[in-house]
Amino acid sequence: QQKRSSLPSVSRNAKMAADLGELLVPFMPTIRVPKTGDRVYKSECAFSFDSPESEGGLYVCMNTFLGFGREHVERHYRKTGQSVYMHLKRHVKEKTTGAAGGAIPRRRNGKVFLDLELNRDFNGEDYEYEDEAKLVIFPDHFEIPLPNIEELPALVTIACDAVLNAPSAYKKQELESWEEEIQVSRHARSLRQLDNGVRIPPSGWKCQKCEMRENLWLNLTDGSVLCGKWFFDGSGGNGHALEHYRETSYPLAVKLDTITPDGADVYSFEEEEAVLDPHMSEHLSHFGVDMLQMQRRTENGHHTDNNPRPRVSEWEVIQESGMKLKAVFGSGYTGIKNLGNSCYLSTVLQVLFSIPDFQRMYVGNLQRIFDYSPLDPTQDFATQMAKLGHGLLSGQYSKPPMKSELIEQVMKEEHKHQQRGISPRMLKALVSRGHPEFSSNRQQDGHEFFLHLINLVERNSAGSENPSDSFRFLVEERVQCCQTRRVRYTQRVDYCIQLPAPIEAATNREELLAYEARRKEAEENTRAPPEPVRARIPFTACLQAFTEPENVPDFWSSALQAKSAGVKTSRFASFPEYLVMQIKKFTFGVDWVPKKLDLAIDVPDFLDLSRLRATGLQAGEEELPDLMPPIVLPEDTRGMTLTNMIDEGAVMQLAEMGFPLEACRKAVYYTGNMGPEMAFNWIIAHMEEPDFAEPLTLPSMMDPLPSTSNSPMGATPLDNLPPEESIAILTSMGFPRNHSIRALKATNNNLERALDWIFSHPEEEESDGLSDMADTEPNDNAFSNMNSHSDSTLSPDRETSGPRVKDGPGRYELFAIISHMGASTMSGHYVCHIKKEGRWVIYNDHKVCLSERPPKDLGYIYFYRRLSSS
Repeated sequence: QQKRSSLPSVSRNAKMAADLGELLVPFMPTIRVPKTGDRVYKSECAFSFDSPESEGGLYVCMNTFLGFGREHVERHYRKTGQSVYMHLKRHVKEKTTGAAGGAIPRRRNGKVFLDLELNRDFNGEDYEYEDEAKLVIFPDHFEIPLPNIEELPALVTIACDAVLNAPSAYKKQELESWEEEIQVSRHARSLRQLDNGVRIPPSGWKCQKCEMRENLWLNLTDGSVLCGKWFFDGSGGNGHALEHYRETSYPLAVKLDTITPDGADVYSFEEEEAVLDPHMSEHLSHFGVDMLQMQRRTENGHHTDNNPRPRVSEWEVIQESGMKLKAVFGSGYTGIKNLGNSCYLSTVLQVLFSIPDFQRMYVGNLQRIFDYSPLDPTQDFATQMAKLGHGLLSGQYSKPPMKSELIEQVMKEEHKHQQRGISPRMLKALVSRGHPEFSSNRQQDGHEFFLHLINLVERNSAGSENPSDSFRFLVEERVQCCQTRRVRYTQRVDYCIQLPAPIEAATNREELLAYEARRKEAEENTRAPPEPVRARIPFTACLQAFTEPENVPDFWSSALQAKSAGVKTSRFASFPEYLVMQIKKFTFGVDWVPKKLDLAIDVPDFLDLSRLRATGLQAGEEELPDLMPPIVLPEDTRGMTLTNMIDEGAVMQLAEMGFPLEACRKAVYYTGNMGPEMAFNWIIAHMEEPDFAEPLTLPSMMDPLPSTSNSPMGATPLDNLPPEESIAILTSMGFPRNHSIRALKATNNNLERALDWIFSHPEEEESDGLSDMADTEPNDNAFSNMNSHSDSTLSPDRETSGPRVKDGPGRYELFAIISHMGASTMSGHYVCHIKKEGRWVIYNDHKVCLSERPPKDLGYIYFYRRLSSS
């Protein structure tokens, strides 16, 4: 019987091969083989968080290599006409007990899903998975199982094999996000260490040749502790570590305050670059340094810092580590996976999508956004925001465990069920593209990312509802000439207020002074530091510091036609619907690395800022004339040399960091001698330009500059062009003249703020000339630090295409907190607490639980919503 049935089977196979070949012929021109540089999105849907592990699997277009879940693949087929997709399905199940227990996870197709990461954190000893792949032809959903080499045309076989073996798009993005790959030093394996009896204490370090206590490097050959100078992290010092290498040729040094159980920052003087030392633990123990005692790590791989006791306390309080927190599930309670230092992004997005304006814009308009998305939805901001918002609010990715699972967990005495969370990879890759910081895998500042994201929302909301309107408000700045007592009122747009944290106002000041004395004594005697003391500052003191008058440097009084003393005060010209408040906890240390002040502030649940509303020009006040300082004509600068025009001290500071001398000169000149920090930012932004290190050439020094027509020599009306020398500086940096003028007008001719304005406002096509720019309001892409006159059209009463501000009462209720743990913006971890349905909820990466004790006094960014007028 078996022999009789085998012959018909062969003929059936032959017929099947012929049928498959004929079936695929019409679609052959649309099937592509992935080329170098093509991204294959085989891990996640472009419109949802469906993956091969989802119930419906994932469909990969064989032309664009985009991935789509079951409910979105039809849309792509209708929009593009592309008919051939590879359907990927991964079946994951818990292993059966018995003989199979402990076996290697079983896979049916060896090459299928090569390099495809699991979307869950499975234990390989407890789970097994099978991969299934097939071609699907739309619209009839004809399926061809893979591999099917004998039956498929050669081109199709090659294309399928290439897609199955291609690394996922995410792996490529993560690799490209690193600026460089640090290599193992060639000295690490054979490093000679002297038996000189040197032992390094756990604290109290200082340079052996000077009094520097920052930026200290331990030479791994002889144990010398010396200060650095121009090393790869840009930190300062007197260069004694480098001098020591030149004298001894001892090649490797480790930065003392970077040592963790996982490694440290190592520099090779001979190789002139940062390197890896696989034998770090052994090399450090030679000098009595135990890596495990230098720093501690918490779960998820986030760093604590080199003062474990205060930092551990902060971590425990903010994460509510000692509490038995109850996990919550469903709509609005979906966690976000940590991609490795991506918690700053996750916390900001969790808060934004708890605000109705963002929910309405991106989730309420979901189908319209998806239907009108471009052919590559992975590169569309609205699509990816809608995707992430739907993932957070739909509840599809935050489901409670089944009753059977709960019983099994109790029997196994396992931990509570944890949700998987959604991955923000696609959105992160999009919003960070081209950004020097957010495109990296390093930890970043949550406040800076909030402003960056709001800027992207502004730029992508032209002609539609703008959810950023809920944050936008006007600040009135009043500047007074101290000699004439005359005033000028201006307004600027902002999205966040930054509250100072005056340490001198701490209620435990005596305790802080005593701690500082004990700390200095311990350093001098190389003893362990005392238990740190956290400064406790009243919120009223922070608010008072924010409202106090401040001196205006280099104030030019138009009434005196000369420089004078000036003071500035700021008030709210409008109150936003949602008020964002950042506590200025970070400052710069000696090594230019941001460091966090250890403080607690009694931030209130309810806030009334009504008394801070701006009042405008008051009776009896006299305004300063609308005049600008005299224009410096080109003839005035022709006699000047570049040496006279450039701060050589700032140039040398930059050059000592290792940057080319000519690039440093250009950076200092083009940023108007505003100091090494601004010049450093210019260098980072222009390092990739081909003429970066070319000598500085200034055509404007030889050619006459355009000047304002019909303008008096002594003074210029404010509604004419900004100072020509300021325009020249910006245009010499490569910015278009028209855009430079707009930036200067929008920032009251402040060169530093004009640079910020330009970077946050990409040049746009303008239908109107610049002649009417002075008296018209900024476009909808207005970002922070924009200024205009008190009578400008930024008034909320002006009719515009969309509301400029949503003014109302200045009474607010606290509803969200973003907290940072760690001593620097470059390390640590972010967690957010959000008040929902009358209860506080903690969002700690993928874990979402009811909060027992929200850390209101340790927050970094606070979000308030306006109380109704009733």
